[in-house]
Amino acid sequence: MLAIMAVLMLLGFPMMIPMLVATLAGFLIYLPNLKTDIIIQQMISGISPVALITVPMFILAADIVTRGRTANRLLDLAMTFVGHLRGGLAVTTALSCTLFGAISGSTQATVVAIGGPLRPRMLKGGYEDKFVLALIINASDIAFLIPPSIGMIVFGIVGKVSIAELFLAGIGPGLLILLLFTIYSVWYALRRNIPLLPRATWPERFSAMRRAALATMFPVMIVGGLFTGLFSPTEVAAIAVIYALILEVGVHRAVALRDIPAIAYSTGLITGIVFILVGAGAAFSWLISFAQIPQQIIGGLGLADASPAVVLFAICAAFFVACMFVDSIVATLILTPIFMPLVMSAGLDPVLVGTIVTLQMAIGSATPPFGCDIFTACAVFRKPYLEVIRGTPPFIALLLLATFLIAAFPQIALFLPNLAFR
Repeated sequence: MLAIMAVLMLLGFPMMIPMLVATLAGFLIYLPNLKTDIIIQQMISGISPVALITVPMFILAADIVTRGRTANRLLDLAMTFVGHLRGGLAVTTALSCTLFGAISGSTQATVVAIGGPLRPRMLKGGYEDKFVLALIINASDIAFLIPPSIGMIVFGIVGKVSIAELFLAGIGPGLLILLLFTIYSVWYALRRNIPLLPRATWPERFSAMRRAALATMFPVMIVGGLFTGLFSPTEVAAIAVIYALILEVGVHRAVALRDIPAIAYSTGLITGIVFILVGAGAAFSWLISFAQIPQQIIGGLGLADASPAVVLFAICAAFFVACMFVDSIVATLILTPIFMPLVMSAGLDPVLVGTIVTLQMAIGSATPPFGCDIFTACAVFRKPYLEVIRGTPPFIALLLLATFLIAAFPQIALFLPNLAFR
């Protein structure tokens, strides 16, 4: 099955085709006595969970705010408070990516919305382009952890883990990565002797706060609604769409009503791709589970009796390598059914595992050879592939350090879920 997938991927087929063909081939060869209707049933079952309604709504909300003025207002807010510090422009970039990620939940949207206006400023401020590009694509990964996160939604569906708890668990690791990137940015600015920018006055700060006040309500509504139990993830997604429309159409007037059909069409295309992948992944997952392939793999690797620490390391390594080569959602659909039985038998917290897995997705999206954020940066900034990835190793090292710290100190991720739900 893996060989079929590898060959079809190398031939350039969209990922949904290799997954479906491999599933069908495995079904016909190893389970010839079962009706193939089961494949269709499992695909439909895979896209039936109510929680998946959040995916198109969060994508739609992200599309609306990306075309509006929200990103620039958040950027100005971050600049007025940290722009004058050593490495202020770099810290502003990381902070803006975090704030915008809490609205869009999309790493690629964050690259476009934040990287576009900030890269020229950083180059003018004395930063090397390789550092600027690497910071933008890696800081955008924080959007994968800060809710809303499509990666967490997919993991929650496949692994049968609470999406609300996963959302809250991503906040601590997201802030940890922001802190690590801030420290590195300050060190870089000191080493390169980057000049300081003028300090913003308090009237300028108050003006930026007033202009960005409505935009900052996005994360407040999402996190506050989930933490208090006032809203479910599905309800939060619906509120995010309504609020995005009110903000960008009614208040900022940056998006016209005539633009909404085009935005909805774009959302529909992305949602269609995601849902076909989820459906194909559900059929694939059912087949390997029915054939007890996860048990054979785990037994063959000697992980059945391994300690929780070894199990967690194996999961991190598997997802880190897989997300370097295939789309993170595809890696989640394939690997999660294999490892979830092991997670439960080892006594690991599935919310902690989901957070660490999502972090590996984030790392993979900015890691050669096939990180999607790398190709987004190549297209947006019109830079060759090798130039975009030159500055990434230090940031990848920081992301791996964050993985180690979260595994060593689980409360970084579990404090908020424990406080709210346990």
